[in-house]
Amino acid sequence: MMASTTFLGLGAMGCALAMAALDAERPVVVWNRTSHRAQRLGEHGAAVAATVEQAVTGDGVIVACLFDHRSVHDVLDPVAARLSGRTLVNLTTTTPNQARELATWAATHGIDYLDGAIMAVPAMIGGPGSALLYSGSATAFEQHRSLLDGWGESSYFGTDAGLASLYDLAILAGMYTMFAGFTHGAAMVGSEGVSATEFATRAAPFLAAMTGSFADTAAIIDARNYAGDGQQSLEFTQGALDTIVQASIDQGMNAEVLRPVHDLVRRQIAAGHGAQGFDRIFEELRITR
Repeated sequence: MMASTTFLGLGAMGCALAMAALDAERPVVVWNRTSHRAQRLGEHGAAVAATVEQAVTGDGVIVACLFDHRSVHDVLDPVAARLSGRTLVNLTTTTPNQARELATWAATHGIDYLDGAIMAVPAMIGGPGSALLYSGSATAFEQHRSLLDGWGESSYFGTDAGLASLYDLAILAGMYTMFAGFTHGAAMVGSEGVSATEFATRAAPFLAAMTGSFADTAAIIDARNYAGDGQQSLEFTQGALDTIVQASIDQGMNAEVLRPVHDLVRRQIAAGHGAQGFDRIFEELRITR
């Protein structure tokens, strides 16, 4: 008989993960601090545990999808002694160093630890486009691939437990700044009565085309060659940003979304790099070792 998979934390994402396991006809145990969130899963065949202690009884894999790093300790520290020899897949969003701390904590308790990052929204779990990144125990990743692959495309980044989180947060950094830029643009045209919906029909194709240039940008950065033909110079970029900032102010807007990029460009120019390409701002952002 297949061992039960225990799911700790039943927010929207935790519920989606547990439901995908149920849909795959896996035995599932669920627990949540507020028990009403477990009712729907119970109706679909999950065993609903009243306590964490009850939830971790058994020998199957434990999946934690909780609020934050602190909540993982709050939930698991009291039952750590019971988890020796078990596998913990932590899908709670943490920093890389927090993931590494949890891996060290797990090792001291004899727990096989796999850290994961979910590159999807709950509705995508188990469907096209869902991807999950993992790092930590290679044994845990290989032994539980059938469970992991049921949630989305699984990628393993090595034994450093912090790497999945690092990739996740780096990608999200790009996403959030892109969406902030989109909302700034929507506010610009909105100042003249244009709906955000109308703006999206114009902006989305262009922005999608721009993301297609990431590979070229990456090649420039990896080669540290910011003076190549066809690159938009920092001086040109400053002029463009000056114009966008002024237009935003003229429309009665707050230009705070643009100012960090504007400042990066201006500092690079002040350092004597104005004729080089915009991608040179990477040199100011990166860690020098």
